Amino acid sequence: MNRLEGKTALITGASRGIGLAMAQRFAAEGARLILVASRMGSHGRLPGTLESAVEGIRRAGGEAHAVVCNLSDADARADLIARAQRQVGPLDILVNNAAGAKMGLPSQVSADDRRWMMELNLNAPIDLAQQALPGMRERGAGWILNISSATSEQPLVPYRDSAVAAHVIAAYGATKAALNRYTEGLAHEVAGEGVWVNSLAPESIVLTPGAEQVRDIARRHPDMAESVEVMVEAALLLCTGRYVGQIAYSRRLLHANGQDVYSLDGSTRLGDALMPAEIDADRNTTDKESEQ
Repeated sequence: MNRLEGKTALITGASRGIGLAMAQRFAAEGARLILVASRMGSHGRLPGTLESAVEGIRRAGGEAHAVVCNLSDADARADLIARAQRQVGPLDILVNNAAGAKMGLPSQVSADDRRWMMELNLNAPIDLAQQALPGMRERGAGWILNISSATSEQPLVPYRDSAVAAHVIAAYGATKAALNRYTEGLAHEVAGEGVWVNSLAPESIVLTPGAEQVRDIARRHPDMAESVEVMVEAALLLCTGRYVGQIAYSRRLLHANGQDVYSLDGSTRLGDALMPAEIDADRNTTDKESEQ
């Protein structure tokens, strides 16, 4: 516990899903949190709000602040890090988690959808990293974690779910592949200055509150599902250690480092990296359409 005592972390896409779970786990380790989402209120059919995320962390004894920002808008995000630091001071950790997918076959996905995904999934993380880096370099310490996706790699044939499911995610995966390449280059540029930059993707479907259709996939293929605690523990490892340019997958990273998995409040050891996901638990469904 208290591995992040005295540290300030900004997490995008933090009103729900993986982003919120990371915020809860980081707060349990003593971090001061800046939670970023595109709006304060509800987000259509998706559960969770920025207000409830902040309030939940505060009720648990943590410190959290909200910043609203539409990350797909370059002008809106141009001063995001400065706005956050005016509230809480220098930033130690940046987690670029917000992402969005517009599904379409590679032969048909529109230019507008491709531009939107590239703006949110690639340009926004780059912009925020560039905004955060001067302060991190000046202090000689900092962590930047970009959340990627297994869709950055073409699925093996035969496809586990369906050919269409494998094809329609290609454009989204291309933005994540670009983010991985950028992560590696930036990591090697700044490692000598004490700034540690890495990428992390879930090994499989991460089960967090969200859409029923993804839980159905997990039921058909249980080995394709992992608990959100596995993903979050891997993120914590990369935001506390000295890793350079890792393009990491959650379970493999934890297993290679012999890292146990804990509850989001840090109080209970749940198991090791290979712990099975509880597919039908109330807390375990997911939605990857948008984590903005």
